[in-house]
Amino acid sequence: MLIRREHTDNGGLLGIWKMDESRAELLQLLPEHMRSDAVEHIKTIRSERRTTEWLSTRILLFMLLNEEKTILNHPDGKPYLEDGTHHISISHTKDYAAIYLHKTHLIGIDIEIRSERVRKVADKFIGDTEYIDPSQKTVHQLLHWSAKESMFKLMEENEIHFKHHLHIQPFTPASKGIITATETKTDHNRTFNIHYEVHPDYVLTWVVG
Repeated sequence: MLIRREHTDNGGLLGIWKMDESRAELLQLLPEHMRSDAVEHIKTIRSERRTTEWLSTRILLFMLLNEEKTILNHPDGKPYLEDGTHHISISHTKDYAAIYLHKTHLIGIDIEIRSERVRKVADKFIGDTEYIDPSQKTVHQLLHWSAKESMFKLMEENEIHFKHHLHIQPFTPASKGIITATETKTDHNRTFNIHYEVHPDYVLTWVVG
């Protein structure tokens, strides 16, 4: 189910899909001319969850642009549109899929279900000098992860280490806001303003380069 379609203030187009349909229901939501190819493709996907993600993403993209687009992947796995009309970033988490599109700028988006599991791995991606609010530790850690995921998707670099190359400036989580972050992977040491939102079920971040 489409739960969000929004033009952002930096020229992007953002969409979120709640994945609560069956495979058969998703296929029926595809335009008829896209359906036969989709049926053939999902036969090659072994995982039911991956099938749901694949179908939801194609339906969401069609609903965002109101025309058929083909998503391909670079050797490193990053998606792109075959016709090159937009830059695209895609994210999946439990029950949700998100897409961000921009005609001229590189972009990144990430959506993460809210879960305590992030606490177990936080020391692998949060630097020693990065601030975590002890009163909302889990959501703050999750926002760090999500913001770094969005940065990673935007940057056209290999072998990025989240803890050593991507740095979140101190902030206190609110329901939404902007996270300032820097990268030290390249000689440019770029700074990014990453939009974030905290929802009851998930956190969302996106960035435009």
